[in-house]
Amino acid sequence: MKSAHDLVTEARTQIHEVSVEEADVAIRDADVLIDVRESDEFAAGHIPGAMSIPRGLLEFKLSSAPELAARDLKLVLYCKSGGRSCLAASSLQQMGYLNVQSINGGFDGWNDAGKPVASPSVPSFD
Repeated sequence: MKSAHDLVTEARTQIHEVSVEEADVAIRDADVLIDVRESDEFAAGHIPGAMSIPRGLLEFKLSSAPELAARDLKLVLYCKSGGRSCLAASSLQQMGYLNVQSINGGFDGWNDAGKPVASPSVPSFD
């Protein structure tokens, strides 16, 4: 029986991962940057310009959103540490997406590297 770790390890052999250092270029060249973490994780902070599509909804959202249907879109995915985005990238490749990349290290790696983070602004009531 395979574990989640086994599935991620297997997916890593089938997808294209970029390091946190390479992520700036990958994001700049991407058509869409997708954060596959849960909505509360996204709301706490995310990579600027990212679209939130939680992992559990990803395939359904891409199947139903005409603006995301083109299989030649350049997609960059990330999650907290890289596991969910690896699995998501593998799944999207199986759906026929041709240009899918996952950020190795995910948001944690991005944040640890001191890269910019977007956070929702909380209104001041002063």
